[in-house]
Amino acid sequence: MNLRDRLFDLRRQAGLSQEELANLLGVTRQAVQKWEAGLSRPDMDNLVSLANYFKVSLDFLVTGKEPSPPPSPAPTIVNNYYHEGPDRWHYEYKSKRTLFGLPLVHVNLGRNAWARGIVAIGSIATGAVALGGVAFGLFSLGCVSLGLLLALGAVSLGAVSIGGIAVGLLAWGGIAMGWLAIGGMSLGTYAAGGAAVASEVAVGGAAVAGQLAVGMDVDGAAKTILVPLEGLKGADLDAARAAIDAACAEAPGFVPWLLKLFLTP
Repeated sequence: MNLRDRLFDLRRQAGLSQEELANLLGVTRQAVQKWEAGLSRPDMDNLVSLANYFKVSLDFLVTGKEPSPPPSPAPTIVNNYYHEGPDRWHYEYKSKRTLFGLPLVHVNLGRNAWARGIVAIGSIATGAVALGGVAFGLFSLGCVSLGLLLALGAVSLGAVSIGGIAVGLLAWGGIAMGWLAIGGMSLGTYAAGGAAVASEVAVGGAAVAGQLAVGMDVDGAAKTILVPLEGLKGADLDAARAAIDAACAEAPGFVPWLLKLFLTP
């Protein structure tokens, strides 16, 4: 169907004669007759008037086809967004302010989401302060935690390390390894716990040390102090404390203080 046929159909559907349509448009009846006969075509002004009167688009009037709808613009996400699916939830926030090229705060939560910022919180987090399933930072908290200064986690590594398995200069955990190690099983220069092994001083249920071993089961030390089941008391307790102070003479004061805590039953 071409323009003349569409014009004829639209006029008949509106119940107009050629003369009535011509009067509405301000043209002669002969002009309308020529349009419908295909002998001439309406100019642009008349095409617009015809489209407006019959309430159709110019595309439909001229070509018989409606214009394709424009594509929906893609959403722009700046700071916050949620994504939900059958097996995934995701949330992210990133502060506009930055320091050393990193956002001051970056929160990125979801499967395998990586947060990187001065303060970072995410499934994987790296930052000065990092909290996440896997965390790396000056101060970090996570299931697996690596902190240059402080690390807390199921598995932690840091200058000060606290966790189920802790490795650090100062380590405290179920299994602890460090210069000063305290835990169920501890290994270090100075160690205390259920089973303690140390190159200098060990205090624990079972203690093995190079210089001083204090415990219910002791071995390997230049000096050993055997602790009875009921614990040390009176003069024996004072003597054990004095021995720890002497063996830790080269260590900072908090080291013998912590080790002596394990003498109390």
